[in-house]
Amino acid sequence: MTTAQWEVPPRKRKILFGEMLVFAILSLIAAAVLSIEAITLAKNPDAVLSCSFNTWIDCAKVGSTWQANVLGFPNAFLGLVSEPVVMTIAVASLAGVRFPRWFMFTANVCYLLGVIFAYWLLWQSTYVIGALCPWCLLVTVSTTFVFTSMTQWNIRENNLFLPEGLQAKAFAFVDKGWFTVSVIAWFALIIVLELLKWGHRFL
Repeated sequence: MTTAQWEVPPRKRKILFGEMLVFAILSLIAAAVLSIEAITLAKNPDAVLSCSFNTWIDCAKVGSTWQANVLGFPNAFLGLVSEPVVMTIAVASLAGVRFPRWFMFTANVCYLLGVIFAYWLLWQSTYVIGALCPWCLLVTVSTTFVFTSMTQWNIRENNLFLPEGLQAKAFAFVDKGWFTVSVIAWFALIIVLELLKWGHRFL
């Protein structure tokens, strides 16, 4: 296919970047709340946070661990920096701006690292720390949707520098809806794993 043949229809552009904008905003809100809570915990390690409900839904327990400060500062600060960038990309793209391939490819790779980090934190929270943070869960869900929207756009626009044959297969995978099915299956798997871990708490 030629470059023109890869171009995304206007309606699909609005859906993908609209979704990206909404979930980037949600992620930014969660990051802001987590940043405030991190500062609160730094001032008073014994502080009771608004999202600390019991022994297993406890933001304070999660926020006081080393996993919440992997780089030496609260992980939430990363969201305060990255999400406005994503929001800018989404708004500009909704307005018709078309960013260079290398830029969108780099954004996709960087956000992939962010998603991997988010799920590593979810794993640590679930199986190591032994408590969940509602705001962290919102970040995980939101970053997943931002990543999937961005990836679908980049596949449709041929921005990932894939070999021609692989690009055609990736495009078909997205265009026929299998990418969406995969995302739904992924969330179903995560929900099942969390229920297996915490389900007995509801009994």
